Amino acid sequence: MTWKHPSSPVTKKFKVQRSAAKVMATVFWDAKGVILLDILPQGQCINAARYCSTLDRLKEAIRRKRPGLLRRGVVLHHDNATPHSANLTQQWLQRYSWEILPHPAHSPDLAPSALTFICLDP
Repeated sequence: MTWKHPSSPVTKKFKVQRSAAKVMATVFWDAKGVILLDILPQGQCINAARYCSTLDRLKEAIRRKRPGLLRRGVVLHHDNATPHSANLTQQWLQRYSWEILPHPAHSPDLAPSALTFICLDP
């Protein structure tokens, strides 16, 4: 209980509203467009196993949408986040002989998506 003067204004109670849920989307694309859009289920985190599962889905999407690309070779550009550089992921990439473009560690000025969208600047 709070003591206050009888002429003090009544304290307003604000309702707490939940914020909108966050969504984690991973997008894989090439010069022809989006190959795979992967939405992480709410409450899950990306780890190496989940990322390898996403790469499995990407491989199937490439097989369906870009016939022949898997034979010619896939070149992937991702950052150095832990799931991307984990041993499990590296083994997956070696098994399928996917080439990884080098990415400087913790580089704030070289985001993989920035290279793609640079041509959209006016």
